[in-house]
Amino acid sequence: MPAVIDFDGQAGRYRPELLVHCYRMLGSVHEAEDLVQETMLRAWRAWERYDDGVASMRTWLYKIATNACLTALRGRARRPLPSGLGRPSDDPDAPMAPSFETPWLQPFPDSRLTDPAAQLVRRDSLRLALIAAMQTLPPKQRAVLILRDVLGFSAAEVAEQLDTSVAAVNSALQRARAGVSAADEIVEPDDSTVKDMIDRYIRAFEAADVATLVSLLTEDAILEMPPVPLWVLGRVNYGRFIERVYAIRGTAWRLFPISANAQPALVAYCRDDTGTYRLHTLQVFTVTTTGISHDVVFQDPAVFTAFGLATTIDHH
Repeated sequence: MPAVIDFDGQAGRYRPELLVHCYRMLGSVHEAEDLVQETMLRAWRAWERYDDGVASMRTWLYKIATNACLTALRGRARRPLPSGLGRPSDDPDAPMAPSFETPWLQPFPDSRLTDPAAQLVRRDSLRLALIAAMQTLPPKQRAVLILRDVLGFSAAEVAEQLDTSVAAVNSALQRARAGVSAADEIVEPDDSTVKDMIDRYIRAFEAADVATLVSLLTEDAILEMPPVPLWVLGRVNYGRFIERVYAIRGTAWRLFPISANAQPALVAYCRDDTGTYRLHTLQVFTVTTTGISHDVVFQDPAVFTAFGLATTIDHH
């Protein structure tokens, strides 16, 4: 039985990776933070019963966190992106009314990955497309996939964590892998190529050069903007959509590179009538060897808060 006084030192160091784990399960940074807090509370209450001869501290905490997530997910709708809800729009003038009733998938701020414990997180396991695909799985399949394929727990360990059999774990894993197989097919270029492409995108966007912007895309590029439920497919429709944005918001923009879900991202500020540049969107990109294939444009205040973004900038 461990000494109670050692709880923060021994259990607290796993907080960063538990946050990532709960985010993968829930698709929401804010909910993941709440579940990590709940995990630590449950662990604290059970601390005197913890036996390191039965399970490692990490395995024990993941069991608590996973089951807390499964409880939270009962009866709850999945968190989608617009492209997961229906067919693309081919109407560049379609209404852009937000739908805050839908619990949209949120991006993960890579600034939360600076802790040494969080360096264990595999970059490819945080890709937004993979997280979106995971949300389509039944919660227990999702948990099995993450615990086995992402975190590397054995089938026996996962069976113990989920109070089930090894056979049930193996069966759930097979079904889960089939459900997310398409999300694993992305081939990414090296970091310098990605940086160059995003830099070119920034220059083209700030210059309102739609032709150059579109030339950086793949033929089947997707643009979507949660909480607006519509999305567009292909270079032509992407270009039309951006032209509409310029027509509505003007052409004075400032874009700044950051990182989200271990992917390139941009924070976009638009100049208003007073000359102030105001926070407009956070954009997360999927860059392939043939161009930018996906741009998810988040315009949700909850996402801005999670990333700690300034609402205005002093930029002339």
